[in-house]
Amino acid sequence: MTAAAAAAAGLAVLAAALFALASAVQQRTAAAVAEGPGGSLRLVAALARSPRWWAGTLADTGGYVAQAAALGLGSLLLVQPLLVTTVLFALPLGARWAGRRLGRADWGWAAVLVVALAAFVVTGEPTAGADAAAWRDWLPAWAVLGAAAGACLLGAALRRGTPRAVLLALVTGLAYGLAAALTKGVVDLLGDGVAAVLTSWSTWLLAAALLGGTLVQQAAFQAGPLGASLPAATVGEPVVGAALGITVLGERLRAGGAEWALVAVLVAAMVAATVALARSAAAAGAAP
Repeated sequence: MTAAAAAAAGLAVLAAALFALASAVQQRTAAAVAEGPGGSLRLVAALARSPRWWAGTLADTGGYVAQAAALGLGSLLLVQPLLVTTVLFALPLGARWAGRRLGRADWGWAAVLVVALAAFVVTGEPTAGADAAAWRDWLPAWAVLGAAAGACLLGAALRRGTPRAVLLALVTGLAYGLAAALTKGVVDLLGDGVAAVLTSWSTWLLAAALLGGTLVQQAAFQAGPLGASLPAATVGEPVVGAALGITVLGERLRAGGAEWALVAVLVAAMVAATVALARSAAAAGAAP
């Protein structure tokens, strides 16, 4: 692994730690706001008056800055999978708040996730592609993401409780995955000056994805327990980001032959471990 890739990996893990803290704090705050007339506007107004929610937002912002720096140094295929380590930080945090010890299953799944991530990076050897793509190259991806987000939002509007939380969390993952892919291009524009950043369509689409993802995420936190929303969002963002890295930015894995079978097994192991740990973290850190 090159020095730049190692630095990107370290920054990705730092981002994951900050995202874990932000999710735990923001969920406990949003869950305390009862659903009712006013919908999203009522939720936003209530959160804006909460110092604890702003503390979570500060951690979330720090996490995004670390993620952006990581993406400036490494590929989406390297950085995004490492973000699932969010659950490794959320689990002990939730356990501490709940005053309990981690069980054998927690340690076992944590070991599975760490080993699978390490093996994925070594076996796949993710390679960088382009930092940005023309808007025409994005059109097929936008169509798929838009259709998926629309279907989830429609389903969420018709459901309540856990199903609504899961559907909204999936939209959060879609929005943040898109934001991660756009971030690479915006970070690359920084070298051309502030004017280049502010006049680029990708900057404004990135801002919309981040804002939309944040609002939907708070609605997911409000709609149901963290165990419903955390797994979907934690898995969804890296999957979408990595997929966009491959299909739009031309990133690749260097695996060949039988190594592809191993990569598939490792990805399945990462998803299973992430979901198990996210549920455990949510149960441990549930607001009283």
